[in-house]
Amino acid sequence: MKKNRMSMMTFMTGLITCLLVLFIILFAGTFSYIYKTSITESAMIGAEQAVDLVKDTLDMNLDSVNQDFFLIEDKVKECRSEDELKQYLNSVVNVRSGIVTIMVYDMNGNLLTYGSDESELKKQLGENLSYLPDIFNNESNHISTPHVQNMFKSYYPWVVTIGYKVHSALYQEDVYLAMDISFSKVLSYINLVSIGKRGYCFVVDEQGNYVYHPQQQLIFSGMKEENMEFLAQEPDGTTIVGDKIYSISTMSNYGWKIVGISYTEEMIQEKITQMYERIFEIALGCIVLAFVVIWIFESKISKPIRELTKAMQQFENQVENYRYNSVKGIAEIESLSKSFDHLVLMIQKLMIHIKEEETELRKTELKALQTQINPHFLYNTLDSIQWMCEQGENERAVEMVSALAKLFRISISKGKEFITIEQELIHVKNYMIIQSFRFHNQFHYEFNVDEDVLKYYCNKITLQPLVENAIIHGIEGMCDEGEICITVSQDEDEVILIVEDNGVGMTQEKCEKILKHDTSDNFGIGIKNVNDRLKIYFGEQYGLKIESELDEGTKITIRFPKIDDNYLKKEGLQ
Repeated sequence: MKKNRMSMMTFMTGLITCLLVLFIILFAGTFSYIYKTSITESAMIGAEQAVDLVKDTLDMNLDSVNQDFFLIEDKVKECRSEDELKQYLNSVVNVRSGIVTIMVYDMNGNLLTYGSDESELKKQLGENLSYLPDIFNNESNHISTPHVQNMFKSYYPWVVTIGYKVHSALYQEDVYLAMDISFSKVLSYINLVSIGKRGYCFVVDEQGNYVYHPQQQLIFSGMKEENMEFLAQEPDGTTIVGDKIYSISTMSNYGWKIVGISYTEEMIQEKITQMYERIFEIALGCIVLAFVVIWIFESKISKPIRELTKAMQQFENQVENYRYNSVKGIAEIESLSKSFDHLVLMIQKLMIHIKEEETELRKTELKALQTQINPHFLYNTLDSIQWMCEQGENERAVEMVSALAKLFRISISKGKEFITIEQELIHVKNYMIIQSFRFHNQFHYEFNVDEDVLKYYCNKITLQPLVENAIIHGIEGMCDEGEICITVSQDEDEVILIVEDNGVGMTQEKCEKILKHDTSDNFGIGIKNVNDRLKIYFGEQYGLKIESELDEGTKITIRFPKIDDNYLKKEGLQ
């Protein structure tokens, strides 16, 4: 019963699918990790840039206010008229929209003069919330926390205060100079910056008090809180804690700390979703490409081999009338196809010659050639090549195809009977490569060659029948690994070829019957043909000698004269 085999198309589809799935999994895992790391870093950089923008904007505007303050400070020091001073302070407030009030206090906190858009002071001021002695005694820039100014009737702006202690020529003593800045102006710079849809920025002072928070009411009501303990210990920079990205930057001149909070899910998840969509598109493209590759493999390799195999079967059934059409495929298959085409033509020509010339020599030559190129051998070899392709052993298949093509090339040899010993060795080596593949390395072989002998000629297909019998009748039935040794040497005017194996061996009686072809089966036909051709061309003193012992192996020795180009020309054999 014929063994059911998986089709090459099915095998290749399964193999490529598995490899493709593995590739997609590895690619998706590696790419997602790299991409997630990249977009996480990008999200962190974006959050850090947003916070830095807030800090830089606040720094720039507060520094501008500070410059105005220093100009006012110089005027307070120099001015000797209270009206002049008040007029100057009012003009500054009117010109600079961000300045709410400029105030001058004595050392006891009494208001000496001021500049403001609001002119009506409260009669009973009570505690002036803008009088902050702590900020006046600071030598470096210092800004207060936000508070409500309560100096004027029906006017309660939310401000921050900058102040210094200066010496006034007008009052002839040290006074406190304070400037109230509209905090809503400061907030406008913070609210312009967004970090995603849910992200936000808030500001705390050096003591960890809130300067500004977009959800101030929730903070003061206790419905929301920030991790102030973590923020107090964390240096400037960006870090991820849980599902939040914290970006912190400190205003070195004023001590405020800008904190930006964004959410990894919002900043990263959307891009990850887009990434998986791209991976799916790539995977789909790979699948399409895989089917294209399978189709190409099917059309260029699998299909041509099936056609060539079918042709071999047809040729086996109708040798004389067979007409072969070459198949198309990869270079090796086309080369094999051309060789088989030449082989078919050569066999058919030889068969015509046999019918026309009933000479023993031609019969012997034809039998030797038919032994070498037996369609059963070709079919089995191609079957092995197809099996290798199905198993994905493409390199071995190519090597076997190459060996078979070379075997055919030397077998044909443009119709020449004589080839160099070097060519004969190449021919038998290719034959043993093929058989080694077919018999799954059941045997190994070696060559011991005298290089000086390679230039001489011998009958074509002299060694192959001997090696074939060694494999099929000597080694195939062994349990242990077989060994075949081919030795090429010279003895004065003679060439000596030895084929030796460690096979099952045979009796002396059987050895004699082989040379007489006195056997009941086809055993030894090739050996006798080689022996007959040698004797026909060179005389009865030349030919084969068989030495064998049961379970020890067989040794076949061939002797023939040294033949060079001159000999072939002289005998008309070239």
